[in-house]
Amino acid sequence: MPGHEDASPLERSPRPRLGRERLDWPTILRNIALALALLAGVWAVFNVRLPSVDVLQNDIAAAGFWGFAVFILIYMGVAATPIPVTIMATAGGLIFGVGFGTLLSMIGVVAGCWIGYWIARALGRDTVLRLLGSHAETIESKLTGGGFYAVCALRLLPGLPYWPVNYGSGALGIDNRTFLFATAVSSLPGQLSLVAVGAFIGDPGVLTGTVVGISWALVIVLTLITLKRWRSASHAEDHPSDHTTDDRPDASPAQES
Repeated sequence: MPGHEDASPLERSPRPRLGRERLDWPTILRNIALALALLAGVWAVFNVRLPSVDVLQNDIAAAGFWGFAVFILIYMGVAATPIPVTIMATAGGLIFGVGFGTLLSMIGVVAGCWIGYWIARALGRDTVLRLLGSHAETIESKLTGGGFYAVCALRLLPGLPYWPVNYGSGALGIDNRTFLFATAVSSLPGQLSLVAVGAFIGDPGVLTGTVVGISWALVIVLTLITLKRWRSASHAEDHPSDHTTDDRPDASPAQES
């Protein structure tokens, strides 16, 4: 019709699609992984029983040269799960003595902790925090934005197992190198003390008893030092100094034009 040549056509409102919404596969897969991890953890805690120290000693001795590798592999598997590592470190001291026992225990525990770290990186933050359960609040508050001293402090904290620190570090963004270095440094006193206890059980002498005393004293001293440094670092980040030094000469008054 005349007069309507320039009229714009009516805009058609998009019709709602009646098809199914797209599934959020990453979330679904992570929830499945969480369920499997929880089931595996519960099963391991209630069903996996490490053999006694005597049985471990006999089995590893029967493996001959490969006994070193067998011990490390078992230790790695234990350290990557919620199973306590105490019996493995004690067995290391009883079987191999303080020197070799500490070396092999450190290799096994650091490697196992690293495996747990990468498992947590794969699962993601939300999934891991659910997995941590009662430890979640402590781990999240201490490791969020933390670094070397935060990992060391939690690793040395009495009563806190290794696995929440491993999984929390991976989920909360602790750098890989920082995690490994902090784990190696902070695990050494505890591993040495447990290995020394095992060595003392196998050979209750003055020398091994002295090593036990020194190693436990070292654990206490390093724990206090690490906690102090960590609190100082946290305080410095939360309350930066308000006093800045200005080395520039005082500006002369502006001249009136």
